[in-house]
Amino acid sequence: QVQLVESGGGLVQPGGSLRLSCDASGSIFSINAMGWYRQAPGKRRELVATITSADSTNYANSVKGRWTISRDNAKNTVYLHMNSLKPEDTAVYYCNARVSLRSTRSEYVYWGQGTQVTVSS
Repeated sequence: QVQLVESGGGLVQPGGSLRLSCDASGSIFSINAMGWYRQAPGKRRELVATITSADSTNYANSVKGRWTISRDNAKNTVYLHMNSLKPEDTAVYYCNARVSLRSTRSEYVYWGQGTQVTVSS
């Protein structure tokens, strides 16, 4: 199967920056898209940013112009570069990937375990 492991979360002051990473491993034939979602306490999980295998990106309006998603296809890794962080960005951030498995070429969606980002002074 496939595992997604996020890293890079933590506590940062308003206006600061963080970079999240998500490493995918396992029985991967190809990764067709990767993305980041977040869930704040008491709220639904929401899309933050996605990137396809062709490097086409999509962002939530709340992060456009502040954050950048990128990927390293050779490493099966996706990054989220977060600048100008605000307290309302506080949430658990989850990595997501649409993966075609090596064995069947069937596509499945996988999630990481989440990493906490807290923006506070």
